[in-house]
Amino acid sequence: MSTETFRALMARKTDAGQAIAIETITEADLPAGDVTVGVEYSSFNYKDGLALKGMSRILRALPMVPGIDFAGTVRASDNPGFAPGDKVVLTGWGVGENWSGGFAERAKVKGEWLVKLPASLTPRHAMAIGTAGLTAMLCVDALERYGITEGGDVLVTGAAGGVGSVAVRLLSRLGYKVSALTGRPAEADFLKSLGATDIVDRATYAAAGKPLAGERWHGAVDTVGGTILANVLAATRYGGAVAACGLAAATDLPTTVFPFILRNVALLGVDSVNCPTPRRLAAWTRLGELLTEADFDLVTREVTLEDLPQVAEDIIAGGVRGRTVVRI
Repeated sequence: MSTETFRALMARKTDAGQAIAIETITEADLPAGDVTVGVEYSSFNYKDGLALKGMSRILRALPMVPGIDFAGTVRASDNPGFAPGDKVVLTGWGVGENWSGGFAERAKVKGEWLVKLPASLTPRHAMAIGTAGLTAMLCVDALERYGITEGGDVLVTGAAGGVGSVAVRLLSRLGYKVSALTGRPAEADFLKSLGATDIVDRATYAAAGKPLAGERWHGAVDTVGGTILANVLAATRYGGAVAACGLAAATDLPTTVFPFILRNVALLGVDSVNCPTPRRLAAWTRLGELLTEADFDLVTREVTLEDLPQVAEDIIAGGVRGRTVVRI
């Protein structure tokens, strides 16, 4: 085990709850994984914001390094599937929650959690879309497997956020007619630049509605939950489907059975944390095929470890556009 020191954003328990600070640590401060990765980039997700703010019990084993995803180069490996020099990406598996994560210059993890990056993606590309991008791709895949084909009218909720912005871009690139639901009118031009043809005011769906509304959407990607998801289900066309992956607005679902039993609507749950490795690899490969260099730049801003406490404030307040990549 190397005794070299490196920088990390460390969360530690205090009498008041937890404290976050950049520290100099060694590999002895990390869990005993069988692959050591030199982290080049991480990203900042809504869950990371909750973690740094000490909300929702995201960080379950302090002290630890937050950061639910990262990409970089293997430095050392006791796992036969990986060798020094391999470019890899990690998302999910409880990393950044109960296992030290990506907000450090090194990470030690279980090799079974890693995916080798397709040749079409660099570590920065991978984190420019990160967990949010992978989740968006899995949502699109779920709609396609259900039979929601290109050319259909689809809605993306929370469209200016990380998952939403990538979903808008992917669906537009695949030939769907994309409507973007957002509570931030100032982001209309940004969403149209991603391919949205229509901007839907969040207020339209924010209040409790009828059990069934006029049929509008063939499919949807929902990142927010709650009443908005209930209203989206009520407005989904016969035989349509909604891929649900988030809870940015609420964790409850105040709906009825009517969309399911009268319109044959499907609610498709999408999880990226424990998604099987073959599906992850297929999703990363497809992301590399569908997105261009211009796409990565369009949805991404870059920050450093020092910026993360403020980024946490911004993302919880709903003030972050697109994806935030963290240069480690």
